[in-house]
Amino acid sequence: MITQNTIQQILQRIDIVDVVGTFVKLKKRGNGYMGLCPFHNEKTPSFTVSASKEIYKCFGCGKSGNGINFIMEHEKYSYVEALRWLAQRYGVDVEETEQSPEQKQKAQLSDSLFIINNFAREYFSKTLFESEEGQNVGLSYFEERGFTQETIKKFQLGYCLNTRDAFAKLAVSKGYNLEYLQKTGLVTIRYEQPADNYRGRVIFPIHNQSGKILGFGARILGKADKAPKYINSPENEIYYKSRVLYGTYFARHAIDKLDECLLVEGYTDVISLHQAGVENVVASSGTSLTQDQLRLIRKYTNNLTILYDGDNAGVKAALRGLDMAVEEGLNVKVVLIPDKEDPDSYVQKIGADAFRAFIAENKQDFVLFKLQTSLLEAGSDMNKKSKLVNEIAETISKINKAEDFTRQQDYIRQSSQLLKIDEEGMIQLVNKFIREKMTKLEKEFTKGRNPDYDVPEEDLPPIPEEYLDDTTNVSLFNPDENHERELIKILLRFGHKVFNEEDNSTVADFIFHLPYDFESLADNDTVKRILHEFKTEYDKGNILDQKWFLYHNDTAIAQATTAILEDKEAELSTNWKEKFEISTKYGDNNYVTDTLSTTNYLILRKIRKLIIENQEEMKNATEYADQLRCLHMAKHLKDIETEITGGKGTVILK
Repeated sequence: MITQNTIQQILQRIDIVDVVGTFVKLKKRGNGYMGLCPFHNEKTPSFTVSASKEIYKCFGCGKSGNGINFIMEHEKYSYVEALRWLAQRYGVDVEETEQSPEQKQKAQLSDSLFIINNFAREYFSKTLFESEEGQNVGLSYFEERGFTQETIKKFQLGYCLNTRDAFAKLAVSKGYNLEYLQKTGLVTIRYEQPADNYRGRVIFPIHNQSGKILGFGARILGKADKAPKYINSPENEIYYKSRVLYGTYFARHAIDKLDECLLVEGYTDVISLHQAGVENVVASSGTSLTQDQLRLIRKYTNNLTILYDGDNAGVKAALRGLDMAVEEGLNVKVVLIPDKEDPDSYVQKIGADAFRAFIAENKQDFVLFKLQTSLLEAGSDMNKKSKLVNEIAETISKINKAEDFTRQQDYIRQSSQLLKIDEEGMIQLVNKFIREKMTKLEKEFTKGRNPDYDVPEEDLPPIPEEYLDDTTNVSLFNPDENHERELIKILLRFGHKVFNEEDNSTVADFIFHLPYDFESLADNDTVKRILHEFKTEYDKGNILDQKWFLYHNDTAIAQATTAILEDKEAELSTNWKEKFEISTKYGDNNYVTDTLSTTNYLILRKIRKLIIENQEEMKNATEYADQLRCLHMAKHLKDIETEITGGKGTVILK
């Protein structure tokens, strides 16, 4: 874990205008900055950045947040990855908390593999462009495929010399560990000597979501009877094929903006489409889709369109992974490229605009596509048709999210019509599969374990980032909680300022020395947590500022703080003055008045609740002593209410 000291150094140096300006062209507008939103397509700028509040907000799509959140959202980084990015940008040395020897060894191994892969990438790229063999063989191949030098450099393509050990010798001479070189698959041992594993092949580096090299795909050129066409890196501590989609690093922004991911089979399909301007595309590298890959797609969009060759093999390939995609809640479409074409050749043949139009016009719903294709294959064979009914019903049963209920019902209706069976019967069959699944899960958990997840904790992959809260345009507070958020705003903006010049006490001193626990007075859970943390640090002699909470590692607190600070002024009750006869003045120069007004309102709200509770207690009181106590309490509460609404300031509840 990154130490708090490192995080604080990053927070002290972070400049949101600088961070956002790295990716967005910003222009000074008044007290802030404005530009085109990087999260949705727009022609008129609606994306604003406030340097003083250290937040950004788009009034078009509603995205908002702080500098760290921007990096996480824009680059699809985790919180820790965003911190590392900022640390590198601002020259902060990253300190880690103490790790066990095993953890240190694992981290060092991963770092070493990344370093070796980057060295290999540079070597292969240099060989491609600067060696005679690289130019004559590798570069010629890429140019024949129609790739420009700009595209080749963008995807960092390369070439490995067709010699026994040119790369291996250089790597070993540079001091790279031979065991680690073997782990990456770059070097193998032949006749007890290191040898190049990818010799005579063009190289396709495989990037992770932050651009680091996880591994390589190497394609042989020419004919080789025994050698495979492609060799991929073996799985190791940093590369798990089932969790990677080729091209994600280059496609992530386009997928996010267009809200659609195009999926193809091979490396060259991805590169050709990118070069043509169709950038929201990734490749499964010829393997069936895995759950991890589907979740990676869902991190960017819920809309997946699969592009496959129109031959029988392509159709069958398109059907694999369907049930998992449906279960993950993806809206899956399929487009079949005309016979004897693939996405690479077809986009070069008809051009990018026509290719986009072809996709839009030929999308087929995946479930119905599977049904229609399987119906043709079944023909008049009743056994095959009966089996198909069960397969489709089971597939539809996997649509298990409440928001997809209508979609599930549409599938049942359309499938019944195509299969020419009773709709009610199909409903019952779908429900049967749902019940069976629930029964199975219940039995598994009754036994105290779930076989699907019964693996050692250290072998589990990191929690997918799509499960973390993100900053979206949602209402974090209801209207009754506006004064609670105003109290937070006062503490964050003015907590350190002088409240009483006579004793030099601060705003925080005043609030936390009132005989009321504002944490208990608050209704909003996140406000309670912020107040609790602020008070805990205050008791230690520290007054926290807005930066502490704005860049909090708890995303719920950071999100709430952003929402609180992004308002130009508080949205207090419209009837405040008329109802409570208290005038309010807002602005940095009136923070004392603001503090009194806000604290008085929160206390008054509590008093009003106590009055109602006391009245209920009085109604139910049968003993004279209880009735008398309630009468005294009623008078006392009314006196406090009068004192507050009379604008006299501080109130003491005795």
